[in-house]
Parts: sequence; C-alpha cells; structure tokens
Amino acid sequence: MNNKRNALGKGLGALLTSPETDITTKASGQSEAGSVGSISLLAIANIEANPFQPRTFFEEEALKELAASIQEMGLIQPVTVRKMGYDKYQLISGERRFRASQIAGLTEIPAYIRIANDQAMLEMALVENIQREELDAIEIALAYQRMLEELKLTQEEVSEKVAKKRSTVANYLRLLKLPPEIQLGIRSRKITMGHARALVNIDDPKLQLSLYNQILSSEMSVRQVEEAARNTKAAGGPEKPAAISVSQVIKSAEKMLHQRLEVPVDIKSSKDGKGQISIKFNSEFELNEILRKLIP
Repeated sequence: MNNKRNALGKGLGALLTSPETDITTKASGQSEAGSVGSISLLAIANIEANPFQPRTFFEEEALKELAASIQEMGLIQPVTVRKMGYDKYQLISGERRFRASQIAGLTEIPAYIRIANDQAMLEMALVENIQREELDAIEIALAYQRMLEELKLTQEEVSEKVAKKRSTVANYLRLLKLPPEIQLGIRSRKITMGHARALVNIDDPKLQLSLYNQILSSEMSVRQVEEAARNTKAAGGPEKPAAISVSQVIKSAEKMLHQRLEVPVDIKSSKDGKGQISIKFNSEFELNEILRKLIP
C-alpha cells in the first residue's frame, strides 16, 4: 500500500512540475506573486470553479459553519489551482473551502499554483477529491466511473491511482447499478455502504426496492439485510413486496435533483406517466451553475 501511495505522489508531482503540461506562457516581467509552483494570495474574483469537480452537493449548513470558522481564523489550508493565463486561475481541489471563503466575504485566499492540461487536471481533481473530501459513496463511484470512461483506465489502474484494492473500486462501481431511489438513499446516508452492497447482490430492481423500504421502516442492520438478501435471492423474492407509489418516486427525484443542482425543482406527472420538470433560477450566473452541473 505504501508503495502505491509513493508512486501516486510521484506521478502527480511529475504532472504538476513538468513544463510540458503547462497550457500558458508566463508573461514577461510577471511578479513573484501568482507564479507557478508557489503558494500565493490570489483574488477570489480571478479563480473560476473546477468543471471537473466530482462533488455535486455541498451541504449549506456545513458551508456556513466553515465560513464562520474562516471569518474567525482565516483559511488555514490553501486551495489548489491551475494557471490559465495572466491573473486567471481554475480550481483543481478545495471547492468547499473556496465556496465557504466566498460566503465569509474574503476577497483573497491562499492557493497552491500548479500547471496541468485538461486530462491531467481531471485526473488530479478526481484523485485529490476522492482522497481528501468527504464524498458520499455514490459520488466516489461516479468519480471512479469517470476515470474509467474519460481517462480510459482499467479498474486495476484506477485502484493504483487512488491507493485502493481493485475489489474496493469494483464494489463502489456496482452501486451505480442500483435503482435511483436507492442511490439517493445512499447519498442522503439513509443506508450505509454495507446495506447497499447487500442490495447489489439481488438481481431484480423491484426486489431491491422492496428490501430497501424494509431497511428504512424496520431499521435493519447490515447483517440482517445480508441475510434477507440471501433469502430473497434463494426464494425468488419476498412474500409481500412493498409497493412504490408514483408520488414517492417523484418526491425522491425532486429531492435528488434539488441536492444536485442546489435550486428549487418541481416535477409534475399525470396518470399516464407523462410530466414535466421545472427548475427555478434567479440569475444568469445561477443558470450557468445549473448547466455546469447538468453537463459536466
């Protein structure tokens, strides 16, 4: 495991320091502040959000608490940015600290300044956030999926980069096969990773949802769910599977979209299953933020 971590650090270090990955040309006569490889105070107005950010939901109350701490003590841990041009930067990691600093009213924040192309930046953003941020299990699974699809890595290569066993990576990826309602339950921490892994072992989505609702209503332990999953699979399903109402599905979908987009979402549905989704926004900036989250 230590060898993997050392290799990971060396690999990222090579990306961060190699001039071949710099996408900008240093302006002649540029001052020391804001130079590549340094830790500098940067104007928040000169930093743009990371389009590769794997984290899609930031709890508002937790952000306010962090903002209060930053107002009192300042931002202790710098964010990491890449240089886009003269006095222009883009976040690699630390978006939670960045957002809290904005709430706290800071105009400048300390930042590590790096250089990287888009491919390298995506890799760094995914790896650093997986290792350092409190992502939920679905966000981690989505990050692994992006590494497979966008970086063209194998599961073994992903496991090496994040210093996890390949089986661990595989278990997270399997969560993405669960019905959306169960994925929402994982994201909102209604059920644990252990519960979810037991549900994955059931092939029928309807039976998965039935057992999921039993978990919520009966507060079943992971061991109880594992036993129920084995019995369900062996018997072909529970005797009385729980029914899922359309309104319950719509409410879950509204909640999931609200958590992802951080704006009010309204879903209307008719009896024949047709409907529409309404997403509210208050400014062009908020609209652009919504589009960024919908279209990574």
